[in-house]
Amino acid sequence: MNHPARTLSALAVLIVVSGCKVGPNYKRPVVSTPASYRGALAPDIAVNSTAPPLGAQKWNTVFTDPVLQQLITEALKNNYDVKIAADRVLEEQAQVGVTKAGQYPTLSVGGTYDALGLPSSLLNGLNNNSSSGNSSKSNTSSTHYYAGGLTASAAWNLDFWGYYRRQTEAAQAYLRATEWAQQTTYSTLIESVATAYYQLRTLDAELAVTQSTLDARKQSLDLTQKLEQGGSNSLADVRQAQELYYTAQAQIPDLERQIAQQENNLRLLLGKSPGDIPRGNNIADQPHPVDVPVGLPSDLLERRPDIRRAEQLLVQANANIGVARALYFPQLSISGSGGTSSSQLKGLVDSGNFYYYAIGSLSQPIFDGGKIRSNYHLAQAQDKELLDTYQQTIAGALRDVSNALIAYNKSREYREQQQKETDASADAVRLARMRFDSGYTSYLEVLTTDTNLYNAQLTLQAADQQEAQSLVQLYNALGGGW
Repeated sequence: MNHPARTLSALAVLIVVSGCKVGPNYKRPVVSTPASYRGALAPDIAVNSTAPPLGAQKWNTVFTDPVLQQLITEALKNNYDVKIAADRVLEEQAQVGVTKAGQYPTLSVGGTYDALGLPSSLLNGLNNNSSSGNSSKSNTSSTHYYAGGLTASAAWNLDFWGYYRRQTEAAQAYLRATEWAQQTTYSTLIESVATAYYQLRTLDAELAVTQSTLDARKQSLDLTQKLEQGGSNSLADVRQAQELYYTAQAQIPDLERQIAQQENNLRLLLGKSPGDIPRGNNIADQPHPVDVPVGLPSDLLERRPDIRRAEQLLVQANANIGVARALYFPQLSISGSGGTSSSQLKGLVDSGNFYYYAIGSLSQPIFDGGKIRSNYHLAQAQDKELLDTYQQTIAGALRDVSNALIAYNKSREYREQQQKETDASADAVRLARMRFDSGYTSYLEVLTTDTNLYNAQLTLQAADQQEAQSLVQLYNALGGGW
């Protein structure tokens, strides 16, 4: 076998041998998940449904308010956290390329060109004596020398034990973890925008209730003043009516402050400067589906982006064990360079002017104070930590869904009962005003029932918000939004 064939054969053997990788290959941990969610069997919560699970539905089918859909679309396009998450993905994509480059040989080429010019008189004077006849003559001619060459060099750290490939595996896993973090940003943003919008619509409803209450109390105040002037009422009734009126009036500027600040908060989520926010459906008209298909708890392992991110971090830690393990073994590298040099251009391709050399090196750690061993143990400990983190993330996800299911069901029950209380309080105010107008009671009864009605109405608006937000929380807990 000739020399080139032997070289190619040896290189092929090296490449085949370098295909092995030390360290454990990743296997997804076995995780025990319950057959159903706690709270999933609560009344009106659908478990066995032909509809896709809530978490698998697109956000614009869950949140049907057209204004809210517009706000979410703008936020996904302009939000700063979304942009930062996208930038991080690009960074990690580039980092994978940097890390992966270590698997391959490096090759560089270059060229040289040298020129030298010397006066002919200097060269002639070294061999000839100056005569009196020509010593006075000036010799301005010169001699020029030229030389040029081409060089090439290569180096390759042979990846026998998978050191560089495990590094690439770890970098790719971290890239996927970053991508899942980006998906988490999407779902968190959708939850934040919907929650902020519902809070804004609740404040709008509270302002409307307060303004309506203020108008009613102004009419009562005018009536009590007229009755007091006619001698049918006491001044105490007037003061009590004024107390009700001024209490409601004081609430308006505070609610207007909260509304303006909430608009600014929502605008920040949209990536915009402070300003107004358009309005859509009232808080009481937001969707409250009775049947909510939740799917199986095992679906969370694929649906929840935070679980997927935790798993990819575990994959990275597993690959880092291989990186640390590879340092126990010898490291082999080869390098070489070659080129050609000539004083004539045509000589650059003359085989007689070619030169080359090659070097192979082998290094085996003997003593490093325990650094390699400690680094290996560190990688194992980090893998164990991230395994526990992965399992903790799954447990937290199951808790989130269970809490959201319970909240969604109970918030509806609470809102229904609060509606009954509000209706009863409104009727009590009607009866108290009739009794007062007929002279059967003092204005204190009107004051008490009116205050109870106002508080009940505000509580009802908060109950509407809580029910709407519980659907948002359930959707996010089930892994929806990205």
